[in-house]
Amino acid sequence: MEDNFIQFEYKKLSETDLIKNSGTFLEQMSNRRTIREFSTEIVPEEVIVNIVKAASTAPSGGNAQPFLFCIVKDKETKHKIRNGAEKEEKLNYEKRYSDDFKKKVSKFKVTWEKPFLDDAPYLIVVFKEKYKKTGDLIQKNNYFTESTGIAMGLLVASIHNAGLVTVPYSPAPMNFLSEILDIPENLSPVLVFPVGYPKEGTKVPNLKKKKFEEMYKVY
Repeated sequence: MEDNFIQFEYKKLSETDLIKNSGTFLEQMSNRRTIREFSTEIVPEEVIVNIVKAASTAPSGGNAQPFLFCIVKDKETKHKIRNGAEKEEKLNYEKRYSDDFKKKVSKFKVTWEKPFLDDAPYLIVVFKEKYKKTGDLIQKNNYFTESTGIAMGLLVASIHNAGLVTVPYSPAPMNFLSEILDIPENLSPVLVFPVGYPKEGTKVPNLKKKKFEEMYKVY
């Protein structure tokens, strides 16, 4: 087999720069918050495309890149997504969700109504590709869930890095997303990310995070 490799270009940083860069990124991400109230102010589309391009560089099993990012800016399409989401969410709150779950989310003032799906100038809908289909040939993607999860983590970091905000939103069930966006059955919807500026005067819950010592171990 022919050796199909290229030289990896890498510039080793000093320990000082390593510490500085990691600390700067930590400080930046420590200020990230989930936002559910969005300004309708327009964001340059180039910014959103750059964010998605950054997320698409994520590592994936076998380099399959089993993810699809749908950027939705059309107001009518966004409203269809809102209607579909609220239809399911209303049923969730009335019949599907347990009282315990509703009690847990009540402190975030979350309801079945999702105005941010209209208000945010962009929605990024992420799909995971379970398998590739070429004619009658079906080839399963390995680690498609894990790979898509990594890409979405990078997406969140890229959104925050750009100076914008988001909320990872998972309407359930979410088959309506595939229907509205005309996505084939080999791809499944995973999350919706409204993206934009926060609405002026937005408040966020005064949350307490776990102590870092509870979330890591060094061996």
